Amino acid sequence: MSEAEQKRSGSTEDIVVAANDLALIDRYRDEPAPLLPILHAFHNRDGYLGATAIEAIGKALRIPLADLYGTVTFYHHFAREEGGLQRPRVCTGPICCQRGALEVLNGLEGAEEMPCAGRCDDPVPVLIGEDTFVVSAPFQTLQRRTSSPLPVPNPGGLEECVFGAIREPGRATLAGYRRSGGYGALTRALQEMKPTEVIDVLKASKLAGRGGAGFPTGMKWQFVREAAGGPKSVVCNADEGEPGCFKDRALMDHDPLALIEGMTLAGYAMGAPRGFLYLRYEYPETYKRLEQAMAEAETAGLLGESILGTDFSFRIYLRRGAGAYICGEETSLLNSLEGKHPFPRNRPPYPTTHGFENLPTAVNNVETLCAAPQILRRGADWYESLGLGEHAGTKVISLSGDVQRPGNYEVPFGLALRTLLYEWAGGPLPGRKFQAATMAGLSGGFLGREAIESVTLDEPSIRGAGSMLGAGGIMIFDDSRDIVEMARQAMAFFAHESCGKCFPCRIGTQRLLERLSGGGPERLEAWQQEVRDIGEVLELSACGLGVAAGFVSESLLNNFPQQVAAFRP
Repeated sequence: MSEAEQKRSGSTEDIVVAANDLALIDRYRDEPAPLLPILHAFHNRDGYLGATAIEAIGKALRIPLADLYGTVTFYHHFAREEGGLQRPRVCTGPICCQRGALEVLNGLEGAEEMPCAGRCDDPVPVLIGEDTFVVSAPFQTLQRRTSSPLPVPNPGGLEECVFGAIREPGRATLAGYRRSGGYGALTRALQEMKPTEVIDVLKASKLAGRGGAGFPTGMKWQFVREAAGGPKSVVCNADEGEPGCFKDRALMDHDPLALIEGMTLAGYAMGAPRGFLYLRYEYPETYKRLEQAMAEAETAGLLGESILGTDFSFRIYLRRGAGAYICGEETSLLNSLEGKHPFPRNRPPYPTTHGFENLPTAVNNVETLCAAPQILRRGADWYESLGLGEHAGTKVISLSGDVQRPGNYEVPFGLALRTLLYEWAGGPLPGRKFQAATMAGLSGGFLGREAIESVTLDEPSIRGAGSMLGAGGIMIFDDSRDIVEMARQAMAFFAHESCGKCFPCRIGTQRLLERLSGGGPERLEAWQQEVRDIGEVLELSACGLGVAAGFVSESLLNNFPQQVAAFRP
């Protein structure tokens, strides 16, 4: 009997299935942002999202089937074929390709590619179901991973902010977190400070967004507090999808309650009763750790209703993405939360006045929110003093590639990149020299050897070299690497991840990929001019993805003319 005939028959089996479907839907239906958790519930139960499940969800949530299918198929990790959830997915990001990812992909039966999975410090990751494994040389055994490597020891001996206590035993538990000062900031804020005073401390500290945009945190919180309408929301952007970035995973794995305390502080400061923690799909173990930490906090009266016996209530909803780089852009993330197709929104208006459900919303990065409790505990002057020279504060750098000691380093703003690479991270691999570094993951394009030796880790210095610091992912390539091929791989990533909303990005990334794959004019000068022209058009993109693609090609032409000439003789 066909599926349609079974439905018409109204058999007992069909009624049971419908009841089971309804139970899954009802678990989240009355919560805000219900679509993603409902889709994941069906996906985990069945191992894929079948037509019957999608139809049941669409009917229950009153979403047109065409819209729902478009949303489901936009995400990389929602399998549409039976058994798809258990099919191995192998990271083929830039660093993993250097470490034999394609060999792993070809050696695992039924394996599929996935974009950078945020484990550049621990390659090559493989997702199977809800478990993460790592394959290391000689690519024969799968080793399960339950958490991130701890941040590297503090090689510079300088005072840290978000990593200051992260290496303490038991820090991920409530007892361990409290032993090292955790929840002191929230207690002080609720008992001694007005919400506006919390915002004033953040403004005085000069803390700026650590996800790449660098907008002053205190000002963002103030804008939301002063905006009309409600309920207001705090949204944590933990969709760490930029290749070469893996700092947020380390913070959430080893210091999850710092993030939860930071979100709760933000809610108090802005008058927001709810928060959303949007976590990227590729971190399944981190999801479980955050669930456990949130449960501990709620049991202890530190999250939920009447926190610490006051009239302030704040609830966090943990939401898991499904694999789409564009959801790291804040307005795409908001659309994803709302169950819409995750296209970027036109701005203005901005999320501070028209965010989640068109209401005032602050979208902050994991590192930003983890820094807030430390600043409230120790003071604005303390945080500002952590930087070098005129720079305020610190930045976590995710360092990977052809360097002896990759990993996460918390550096003071203003530190020389050379100091990080040679003194802290051990320098290049034996017998090699540094040739290039990508900044801001891939989004800042390439720096050449001269800039690597001269820039400091702060936005003014790096922008002066034609790049940007962004979220702090730095990938190093030594003199054994083909930089044109690295650029081609980067462009393939951007072309694959373009959401398709605007034609400069949708078409431009594809055209640049074609040129970096050998296409375009035969003459070098004409080829270079065409690449530059396409890059200029990409600056008109609706969000930063297209702009970043243009950075990659422009920095390649500017910093590596000899390699380009050899590619286009």
